[in-house]
Amino acid sequence: MSGPLRIGVLDQSPVPEGTSGAGALRNTVDLARLCDGLGYSRYWVAEHHGGPLLAGASPEALIGPLAAATGRMRVGSGGVMLPHYSPLKVAETFSILAALFPGRIDLGIGRASGTDPETTYALQRDRRQAAPDDFPQQLAELAAYLRDEMPEGHPFARHAALPGLPDLPELWLLGSSRQSALWAAELGVPYAFADFINPSGAAYAAEYRELYRPSPRHPEPRVAVGVSAICADVDEEARRLAASVTMAMRLLRRGTPIPVPEPERALRFIEEERARRPADDGRPRMRRKRRMVVGGPAAVRAEIAGVADEYGAEEVLVVTIVHDHAARRRSYELIADAFALARGGPPAAATAPRGG
Repeated sequence: MSGPLRIGVLDQSPVPEGTSGAGALRNTVDLARLCDGLGYSRYWVAEHHGGPLLAGASPEALIGPLAAATGRMRVGSGGVMLPHYSPLKVAETFSILAALFPGRIDLGIGRASGTDPETTYALQRDRRQAAPDDFPQQLAELAAYLRDEMPEGHPFARHAALPGLPDLPELWLLGSSRQSALWAAELGVPYAFADFINPSGAAYAAEYRELYRPSPRHPEPRVAVGVSAICADVDEEARRLAASVTMAMRLLRRGTPIPVPEPERALRFIEEERARRPADDGRPRMRRKRRMVVGGPAAVRAEIAGVADEYGAEEVLVVTIVHDHAARRRSYELIADAFALARGGPPAAATAPRGG
C-alpha cells in the first residue's frame, strides 16, 4: 500500500426497530452529507431486497440524490447485483449519473442476489424458468459498453453510444470469494472485497494483484476492503451498540430477519442464548465467520489499519449498523478523527472521469 489510507463508507440503509424504511433512507442522505464534510473518500450504497433489516433496494435511485446532497466524495453502488438486470440498462443508467455528476460516480458490480431465492424469482422479468447463471458474460458485456469495446458485428454494437458520453462511471468489481478476484484481475478493474462477509480474503486480494491484467484506464491493480466497524467514545459503549447487529445477523442467518433491535433488547437476547448454550464439552469451537471491529477510537483505528495491511488495500469502506442514527453518525465522526481525515476543502479529485 502506498500513500495515506483512504476511508470510505458502505451504507446498507439499516432500518431501526420502531421506525420505517422511509426514515432509514432519509438517514442515508443525512449520513452522506455528514461524511462528505468529514473527509471520507467515497460513499457507496448497497442493494438488498425483500427484508425488514435493510432499506437499500435500489442503489441507482439513491445515488443521484446522494450526489446532489454532497460535493466532495465519489458516490456509487456497493453494489448493483448484475444478475437481476440487463447490462445495457445498467450502463445507460450509470452513464446518465456520470454525466450529471462528472468524475464522481462509481459503478460497483456484484454477483450475489442480495436476497432469498423466492425474492430473487420475484425480481425476474421472465418467470418461465430460473434465470441462467451467465454473470461472466454479463460482466464482459457491461465492460464493453463502458469501454466502447463492443466487437464490430456484435448484435448490440449500435447501442454502444451511451447517453452520458463522454462522462462514464468508474467500474469496480465487488466480491467475497476467490472467483470474484480472478474476474476482476482478468477484466483489469479495481476490486473491493467484503471482509465483513468473509474475513479470509487476504489471499484472494494477493492473487488479484499477482494475476492483474492492466487495462487502459487502470494500468495498476487497486484494492478496497469493506470492514464492519462500530466506534464509540469508550469501548464499553461500542460493545453495547454492537449487540444490535449481532442479534439481527443471528436471526437473519436463521431465516427470521428483523429490523435493527434496540441494544438493551439485543443484550437480553444474547445473554439468553448464552444461558441456553450447552456447557463446554471440551470440543474446539468453530472459528467465527464474520469480523466486526468494535471499540473506542484508538482501538478501531488500529484494527481497521491492520485489516487494510492484511489485504494490501489502498482504501477501507466502513459499514456501520447500529440502532440509533445519532450513534451511527458519532461512529463515523470518531473514525474520521482517528484517521485525521481532511474535513472541508475542495471536492475530491476524480480518479477516472472518462470511464470504468
